[in-house]
Amino acid sequence: MINPENDMRSIFSHALRRVDPYEMIIRSMSVENDTLVISHGAGTLREDLRSYRDIMVLGIGKASSKMGMAMEEILGERISRGAVVTKYGHAEPLKSIQVMQAGHPIPDKNSVAGARALFDLASGADEKTLIINLVSGGGSALFSLPPEGISLKDKQAATKVLLESGADIGEINCIRKHLSQVKGGLFARAAFPARMINIILSDVVGDRLDTIASGIAVPDDTTYDQALDIVNRYHIRDRLPASVVDYLESGKKGEVPDTPKQGDPVFDRVLNILLGNNLAVCIAARDHGVSLGYRAVLLTSTLTGEAREAAKFFAAIARDIRKGTADFARPALILAGGETTVTIRGTGKGGRNQEMVLSFLNEFSGNQTGLEGIYFLSAGTDGTDGPTDAAGALIGPDLLHEAARLGLNPGAYLGNNDSYHFFEQAGGLFITGPTNTNVCDIQLMIVT
Repeated sequence: MINPENDMRSIFSHALRRVDPYEMIIRSMSVENDTLVISHGAGTLREDLRSYRDIMVLGIGKASSKMGMAMEEILGERISRGAVVTKYGHAEPLKSIQVMQAGHPIPDKNSVAGARALFDLASGADEKTLIINLVSGGGSALFSLPPEGISLKDKQAATKVLLESGADIGEINCIRKHLSQVKGGLFARAAFPARMINIILSDVVGDRLDTIASGIAVPDDTTYDQALDIVNRYHIRDRLPASVVDYLESGKKGEVPDTPKQGDPVFDRVLNILLGNNLAVCIAARDHGVSLGYRAVLLTSTLTGEAREAAKFFAAIARDIRKGTADFARPALILAGGETTVTIRGTGKGGRNQEMVLSFLNEFSGNQTGLEGIYFLSAGTDGTDGPTDAAGALIGPDLLHEAARLGLNPGAYLGNNDSYHFFEQAGGLFITGPTNTNVCDIQLMIVT
């Protein structure tokens, strides 16, 4: 017997287990006779640990602490030194690896302190050092070391402007790379000539390694020119601190060295391995939905664009399924994943997932039977959506009635980007707490 709201919670939880950072590493990595064996999508890597005097475990991102826990189990006393920087509330107790917590999505002083600590460790490595670097989403904010001339306060202000601009993560990270001493391949430069193996959990649509955590150990093909083009395209030049714009202009003039590009020898001893992504979580969600009795269809794992506009597409599909004019059999489970954006126009509180669900609800407002048999969830796999304690929102037919009873107008709250306060009153906030993983967002829609 299906129970849509309970089933969506079950599907979400089951899918997260597929991308649990600890479990993924334990499944993929082992030590056999002093050889580190890593099985991944591109094959199997065998690294002779006897070739190294030091084995260092470093990491950045929301999943780095849990990934570090797995590395301690696999490598044990072979780890000579280690440190990871994760988001507040995402730490795990580790033995030989130092855990530092910092700010996200806006970097703070601990982001700088953590970045400096990892930078110093990497800079002290030599050709007899093996660095296992654990990279996951959130690293761009958590791993922040501004160049000389740009203060933390200016970096914070710039990050806030970028996050509110409507720019996608690739565009935001292009600018971040050019306002950093560690992003855009510069961390690989700091670690050279050490051997560096990056174990990566992707929170970026399309899994571009140069965008995940701003590509700290990957060649960067973006330039200062492109960074300034993005600034101009989104009309944010006047909103950015003067020091930021001046620095980008200096880079365009060649007064500041650009990030390392393809062919730079600093990447000769670097290997990047992708272990988990949004597609994996979507497939796990789809398969669990089928086991619960739904006719499940995965639309995409690369959903992008404005959250409120994507919601209209889901609403249109829901109407067609209910009318019987779409090729989806009921009870239908429609899935998607990716990462949308929100252009801030109001003064409210929320995140891209809550805004998507509110926009979906708004499509049916004014018609009290409009949501009958329709349920929708959009949530971040990291357990956080924007600057809130919710992962997203989950709605069903009853929520539309409750909103009407309370006199809440979805359109008015949507216009003020105030999805959190709408769902806080009407119900529907989807709160999971930190999940210690991060592979973008997932949308689940059930039509019975």
